[in-house]
Amino acid sequence: MPRKAIVSSPKRDLSRLEFHALTPGRWGDLEALFGVRGACGGCWCMTWRLARSEFNRQKGEGNHRALHALVASGAEPGLLAYAGDAPVGWCAVAPRESYPVLERSRILARVDDRPVWSITCLFVARPARRAGVSVALIHAAAAHATHHGASLVEAYPVEPYSEQMPPAFAWTGLASAYLQAGFVEVARRSRTRPIVRFETGVPTSRT
Repeated sequence: MPRKAIVSSPKRDLSRLEFHALTPGRWGDLEALFGVRGACGGCWCMTWRLARSEFNRQKGEGNHRALHALVASGAEPGLLAYAGDAPVGWCAVAPRESYPVLERSRILARVDDRPVWSITCLFVARPARRAGVSVALIHAAAAHATHHGASLVEAYPVEPYSEQMPPAFAWTGLASAYLQAGFVEVARRSRTRPIVRFETGVPTSRT
């Protein structure tokens, strides 16, 4: 099946976005969106899922295969945003325990013992940037987590230290986008890395 072209006219094509969980049938759309670099430097959205040594060893095609195997297993590791039939954005969202590297982080350590879903990556195609796609993806990710019973959604955005910060350094999203989407800051152990949360209203379950 041919891969769809990335949308090239944000003003015309981004007024109505649709969001779909990444399933095996949509794998080609993710490949089209990420391109040969796997979004950034061969990551393929595996940086929080693999030990650093393993991630570096299989950077590129190995990470590509690892994410594909995860999707083929039936897991839905995130959402794709579409403008028409073209994929324009990606958001990784899953229960926090799905991300072993995040669990080992000192700066992003758990705030408390409440069950939480985590948004760990936002990627928007270059022609669709600065058009509200990130905020829309955050809303959609929170709704997706809520649908799966999450009472709390958490994220780990970047607080830019300059207006010239390259997009590659903000792959967890900008703090301003999450605040616009209704998240609130609950912790900050680094000047540039707040932890933000959204309460879904679903009762907390510890079963």
